[in-house]
Amino acid sequence: MKISYNWLKSYLDFNLVPKDLAEILTNTGLEVESVDAYESVTGGLEDVVIGEIVACEKHPDADKLNVTKVDVGTGELLQIVCGAPNARIGLKSPVALVGATLYPSSGEKFQIKKAKIRGVESFGMICADDELGLGESHSGIMELDVNTKVGTPASEYFKVEKDTVLEIGLTPNRSDAFSHIGVARDLSAALSAVYKIDLPLKKPVAAVSPSPSGKAGVGTAVSVEDLTACPRYSGINISGIKIADSPDWLKNRLKAIGVRSINNVVDITNFVLHEYGQPLHAFDADKIKGNKVIIKKLPEGTLFKALDGTDRKLSAEDLMICDAEGNGLCIAGVFGGLDSGVSEATTNIFLESAHFDAISVRKTAARHNLRTDAAMHFEKICDINITVEALKRAASLIVEICGGQVSSDITDVYPAPVKGYPVTITLSRINKLSGADIPTATIKNILNKLEIAIEKEDGDTLSLLVPTFKADVKREADILEEILRIYGYNSIPMPKALHSSLSFSPKVDHTKLENIAANLLIGSGFSEISTNSISQSKFEQDEALKQQQILLLNSQTAELDSLRTSMLYSGLEVIAHNQNRKQTDLRLYEIGKTYHKSTDGYGYGQHQHLALFLTGQDADDNWLTKGKKYDFYHLKSYVDNLLHRFGVHQYDSTVVEASPFIFASKLTIEDKTIAIFGQIDKAILKNFDIKQDVFFADIDWDLLMVHSHHTHIQFKHLPKFPAVRRDLAMLVDTALTFEQIEKLAHNESRKLLREVSLFDVYKGDKIEQGKKSYAVSFTFLDPEKTLTDADIDKTMSKLMKKLESELGAVIRK
Repeated sequence: MKISYNWLKSYLDFNLVPKDLAEILTNTGLEVESVDAYESVTGGLEDVVIGEIVACEKHPDADKLNVTKVDVGTGELLQIVCGAPNARIGLKSPVALVGATLYPSSGEKFQIKKAKIRGVESFGMICADDELGLGESHSGIMELDVNTKVGTPASEYFKVEKDTVLEIGLTPNRSDAFSHIGVARDLSAALSAVYKIDLPLKKPVAAVSPSPSGKAGVGTAVSVEDLTACPRYSGINISGIKIADSPDWLKNRLKAIGVRSINNVVDITNFVLHEYGQPLHAFDADKIKGNKVIIKKLPEGTLFKALDGTDRKLSAEDLMICDAEGNGLCIAGVFGGLDSGVSEATTNIFLESAHFDAISVRKTAARHNLRTDAAMHFEKICDINITVEALKRAASLIVEICGGQVSSDITDVYPAPVKGYPVTITLSRINKLSGADIPTATIKNILNKLEIAIEKEDGDTLSLLVPTFKADVKREADILEEILRIYGYNSIPMPKALHSSLSFSPKVDHTKLENIAANLLIGSGFSEISTNSISQSKFEQDEALKQQQILLLNSQTAELDSLRTSMLYSGLEVIAHNQNRKQTDLRLYEIGKTYHKSTDGYGYGQHQHLALFLTGQDADDNWLTKGKKYDFYHLKSYVDNLLHRFGVHQYDSTVVEASPFIFASKLTIEDKTIAIFGQIDKAILKNFDIKQDVFFADIDWDLLMVHSHHTHIQFKHLPKFPAVRRDLAMLVDTALTFEQIEKLAHNESRKLLREVSLFDVYKGDKIEQGKKSYAVSFTFLDPEKTLTDADIDKTMSKLMKKLESELGAVIRK
């Protein structure tokens, strides 16, 4: 939210430099994110003055140039070469002096320097409209009134307004401060409570003058059919107006906060919006059929031509402003209609000031992807009791600026008035919770400045009535927050002693384990990514996961329409983004959540995952060596290291061929998948325009936490006794996996067996069909003694029998 320093001063006569003002507002909870200078004309026309041409002769070496002598009020005439066709003696025009920096209407800024043009020296420039950023004309230099005083600064002549704009990061709960008056209210309270500067808040007088005859005409009738979505609707008719440009003061007010000037009526509605925080809308009254507006919802799929010229299909949940024939005039609180808006031909208007339900507006705005100023204000819950006051203010300005007259009484449909929110507080409890002994007079003063009425005092207890513009203040705790942010958290003394208790929790420390995993991966060259949990439903290829997708009711874009069911696709988007920028060698990881709908359609769940991505090479090519492309086994080593680091050593492994993988290894514990990893299908990569292989691992972090053990890294002495290796060659079925052999071997010889390795595989026509040859090594070690051949032979004999009986292996002897 942007706040104009000059505009703010019109409600509160403070004397603060912008830096101090920003600090005070930040201390009250209105965090000022930036403070920027503003000038109604870029550059402020510095070093530009009004000059008069006192001599004008043809350039001796250029037919289209003139050599002029210009009086700029310094007592010394400046020689300036000018190419404008209208340059003549007696003409007064803006003159940019040497050293001036000009900001033209189009193009880059440039500095005026002493120059020699076709052999003649020139000391400045006589300016056209576009060269000063004052217009688009470049037909000649500007011609000013002959009575203009020579030497007058151009900034003074053109009334350049200088201002300071404060950008406030407004939190969603602070709808009361979503306007200049709201900010001024907080500033007044803070100056009084903290700095003992009592400045009254000067709200504008919102008076509406009746028609000259003293009798108001028949206004536009109003019917509200949905009082839930529109609990209050106010309106007034104004006739005989003239649509034109706004006066400079109004343009500058809006321009300073980044609002483009459109015409006088629209500018006034925008001005009142940013003054009071109440959105308004002006209809061309002559285009309202039946001279009646009906606030209702139209059937699903009804077409509505919006102000931007697009035809929008309405939802049956969109609240509309309609005429007597049921034609949509405006999407309530969100966007106007093309056929009912104010145009240059408009002479009579119906001015709307309503209160629309925040949730209804939010859903409609999101549904149509319309983030208008009006919608953003209504979403934060506007003050239901400000509609008439804002209406009167706007009507007064329209009559003053646009001419015309008020031609109807104010229509105000408000069947269930809201007075405010009653809250009871105890002063002693306020001080106890705050940790400060705040004087009662200070508390009352803060409440008064914030317009929170004290209805009743009963000793230590105050009965309050919170105004409706503070929609989030409804409890004693909320009142305490209001008092403390004005009193100043910095004013609360630090206690001399701090008391705390230490608690022991035997549960798994998820944060600590996440850090362990992060350190391990970063140490292996991975980079962490953090992606959006909102994804595109079309990405998901797995039919089972498609059934579990959670679609968003109000997606911000047509693409981002569901919560992700897999960590894969958001990671592929990151890879594509990097590869498009020539970053092709990537090791990425992310710890995040996926979201799933239960199979019966009721209830939802979320699961934590650790995702790993490998693509490209493990190192850049250089003169000595070439990098090696990542493959399945690179990824397997990282997954194994992670599982072992968390104490998970025993798991079943199976090879699968299922989407989204070409092939993958699935690790399970008690029939639950703890990890699956492999190479991604090239058809999926094509959807992301990724042209190189990608290897992806999905580790179930929740399940890993269940099976993780507190693995402590301990030092062990090098073995005193030698290890012994024995090799076996065996013929096995092609369906048999090495993991089965490894698992059987460890189960058979837990005490002595240290390592099992597969060092050769043969498949071919030299062995029978359906078989393959494995060469496997077994390493044995006894930490207490040197193993003898008898010890090894005994163990190997048992192992070979097991391999033959349980796995059907044929041992080659």
